[in-house]
Amino acid sequence: MDKGKRSSGGSGGDDSIYRIPPYYYIHVLDQNSNVTRVEIGPRTYIRQDHERVIFGPQKMIMVPPRNYCIIENPAQKDKDGAVVLDKTGQIKLSHADQEIRLSQDPFPLFPGEVLKQAVSPLKVVPANCALRLRAVLDYEDASGEKRVAGDEWLFEGPGTYIPRKEVAVDETIRATIIKPNQAIKLRARKETQDREGNLRVTGEEWLVKKVGAYLPGAYEEVVDVVNAYVLTEKKALHLRANRTFSDSKGVKRKNGEEWLIKMEDNEAHIPDVYEEVVGVKDIITLNNRQYCVILDPVGADGKPQLGQKKLSKGEKSFFLMPGEKLEKGIQNVFILGEDEGIILRANEGFKDTLCDCERKPGDKWMMRGPMEYVPPVEVDVLTKRKAIPLDENEGIYVRDTKNGKVRAITGVTYMLNQDEELWSKELPPAVENLLMSMKDPLADRGVRGATAVAEREKTKVVTLRVPHNASVQIYDYKEKKARVVFGPELVMLGPDEQFTQLSLSGGKPKRPNVIKSLCLLLGPDFCTDIIVIETADHARLQLQLSYNWHFEVNDKKDEKDAAKLFSVPDFVGDACKAIASRIRGAVAGVQFDDFHKNSAKIIRASVFGFGENQKVRDRFLFPQNNLVITSVDIQSVEPVDQRTRDALQKSVQLAIEITTNSQEAAARHEAERLEQEAKGRLERQKILDEAEAEKARKELLELQANSAAVESTGQAKAEAQSRAEAARIEGEAAVEQAKLKAEAAKIEAESELDRLKIAREAENKYVGQQNEMEISKTKEMADIETSKFHSMVSTIGADTIKAIATSGPEMQVKLLQSLGLKSTLITDGSSPINLFNTANGLIGALKSE
Repeated sequence: MDKGKRSSGGSGGDDSIYRIPPYYYIHVLDQNSNVTRVEIGPRTYIRQDHERVIFGPQKMIMVPPRNYCIIENPAQKDKDGAVVLDKTGQIKLSHADQEIRLSQDPFPLFPGEVLKQAVSPLKVVPANCALRLRAVLDYEDASGEKRVAGDEWLFEGPGTYIPRKEVAVDETIRATIIKPNQAIKLRARKETQDREGNLRVTGEEWLVKKVGAYLPGAYEEVVDVVNAYVLTEKKALHLRANRTFSDSKGVKRKNGEEWLIKMEDNEAHIPDVYEEVVGVKDIITLNNRQYCVILDPVGADGKPQLGQKKLSKGEKSFFLMPGEKLEKGIQNVFILGEDEGIILRANEGFKDTLCDCERKPGDKWMMRGPMEYVPPVEVDVLTKRKAIPLDENEGIYVRDTKNGKVRAITGVTYMLNQDEELWSKELPPAVENLLMSMKDPLADRGVRGATAVAEREKTKVVTLRVPHNASVQIYDYKEKKARVVFGPELVMLGPDEQFTQLSLSGGKPKRPNVIKSLCLLLGPDFCTDIIVIETADHARLQLQLSYNWHFEVNDKKDEKDAAKLFSVPDFVGDACKAIASRIRGAVAGVQFDDFHKNSAKIIRASVFGFGENQKVRDRFLFPQNNLVITSVDIQSVEPVDQRTRDALQKSVQLAIEITTNSQEAAARHEAERLEQEAKGRLERQKILDEAEAEKARKELLELQANSAAVESTGQAKAEAQSRAEAARIEGEAAVEQAKLKAEAAKIEAESELDRLKIAREAENKYVGQQNEMEISKTKEMADIETSKFHSMVSTIGADTIKAIATSGPEMQVKLLQSLGLKSTLITDGSSPINLFNTANGLIGALKSE
């Protein structure tokens, strides 16, 4: 507030002189009367002692054109515009009042006046906009219309709004642009009249669809912009009425009623305020191989027929009406081949036109192909059947649903009828695991604990391949009898048959229930067992024995003989126990030393027994199941007691040591003998070597004497021989050089001759080819000229050529005849003519005649 203050003595209200510039003012307080007055510049104000400047110098308020300001507690003025003073000289104010001042001359603020709103530009309202005004005080405007506090109205643009103290601006409203296929939903805030003159009650909603800008009224509010649903031939609009009303076409719609708007009704539909869009429905198109069943179809009166069904076949396109729905969607027509069929059931009575018979509710029948079938609404399709092709080794279990009987169908192509179904045959888990482990009973008999690699189809006939020299027992629980099948054979189980599972002992020593199998191998095979025996002198030994065995089957067709094979559930454990019992009984009466020496004989005798001649038998037969043991192999014998094992180990080591010492002495004796023989051979070799050395020394001396003689005579001889050899070499070299020169000259001459010959041949060949080309060219040119001349002659014609050739002489003859001349000679005057020769020619011609 101190901006613009001028003083002579500094800043503050105690200065004596104030220089007030133009358009500035100050507030001066008279401390005697306690009245504040305004001093306006330009002037120099001298403060009195009882006066005090409480405000200013301050610049006056300037309101430019198209601006305004708001003054709170304005000073009261009379009709002439002068400020009204009270009896004390104080300026009267309109307290709690406001004054809006527009463009005018600069003015000061009187004491008590407050600039509530600074100078601001007037609000310009553009086109398609409006200000919502609200009266805060009762007043009468310039047009004479009375406004009551709380009234609302619009100031619509374009224009400049001049504010009043009785009016408040609530908000600026912009027009909503309505595009094609659009509408705006309006709601009345209180009872009013819309722009079309219709009376609206509070809360009422309506649509404005006119394209362009729409400016809501003072008591109207825009709820939403509603876009039109563009409908096509493939889409329809599903509507529901929120209350009872009449739609745009004058149709009365009840509350909750649903209907469709299609393209033929309206290409673009804007939902009314009382219309709720349930959804957009797509058209249902059926081709000539499709159909559908419509539940609760709409009748001719437009009302749904609840509980009824309607069959619709293609080709056609339609929309589902409200309340309608498809039972199972769009379904394909049943196209049945020769090996296909469908099972049908009537859910209500009707007349079947295909067989011209009456169907009762619950009836089941089967339709076989080839055909096309569309089930009527009274028929349910239970299932589709296809013929099952079966090989001779394949089959299925079929159960009759009427009497419950189960039978196996094999080796044919079979289709289940309406009273049949596939039956699942259950097997024990152990048997199931053995069947699906894909294990060969013969090759994989040493594999333990194999698991199933696949899951069995329980409706197919159970099959098992029995390998060669094996058998399987099958028990029929319905007939209560068993049958044995010998391999190689493929076993197919009937509905009431089961395999006999074998649980055999295994391992070393034998443990029960180790080997699980369905096939019984007939052998020959072997098994190994470990048993503990005790001799008469209480020496405990552990034996590992191996038995060869086989089953003896005399007649495979004899059921009793075949049934014996499976009479003993665990033939391995039974046989091993029986053999071990015999061996223990025999060894119990024998000393350890005797058993150690004759173990094989004792064991074989105990197992096989003796014959009539006290000879050990070669087989041991189990009559219960015809199992035959043919041999016993003792693989190892070990003492169980540690002391016995140590004593036996010591005796074995002592025997090994004795044997080692004897072998060592024999080897030493042999080595000494070989050493003596080697020494004798060495002495003889020394003597022979000395004799050879003397002989070689003699030959050396003879060679030394010969070399001395040669040395004395050989030098002269060598020089003479070398000179002769040199002369001979030089002569041979000269001869050879001459031969080479002659040969070189000959080669040069021959090569030059060949070159000339080749050059002449090439030249002759070139000239000949050039001549041939020239001849060919000349010939071709002649042919061309000939053909050209021939073409010209043939084109012009013989008569034309004759006429051309004779035209000149004939014309001359006709010309001479016309002149009456017998003969004439015409020249050009520049070429001389020899008349003598001409005359001679004429005379010669006459003479010749």
